[in-house]
Amino acid sequence: MVDYNTITVVGGESNKKVALTSQEQSFKDAEEKAWTDNSASRKLSQIKSLRLERLIETDWYSNSDVTMPDNVKTWRQTLRDLPANHSDEAAYDALLARDSDGKLTHSVWSKP
Repeated sequence: MVDYNTITVVGGESNKKVALTSQEQSFKDAEEKAWTDNSASRKLSQIKSLRLERLIETDWYSNSDVTMPDNVKTWRQTLRDLPANHSDEAAYDALLARDSDGKLTHSVWSKP
């Protein structure tokens, strides 16, 4: 497959498509491969960010004058265990699955 650059010729036509040179194509292919190869890391980073948000939302339970219910303790521990218990890209996809409204569907994200 040939990829193209879109250029504007000064004093001429705009949005002209020019085929990439072999060097440009090799560079583009390498960038795309690196992006694809790094998808698991990006997903894990997103999961950790979502996990941190949920933990921060319930940190107030940790105050000395509040008794944290057992179900919240269990849920928070489950969140902290996410990376260890979900270690492949298929598991990451399941954790990041969303419904048609854009809400996360995996049960781990639901507050107790």
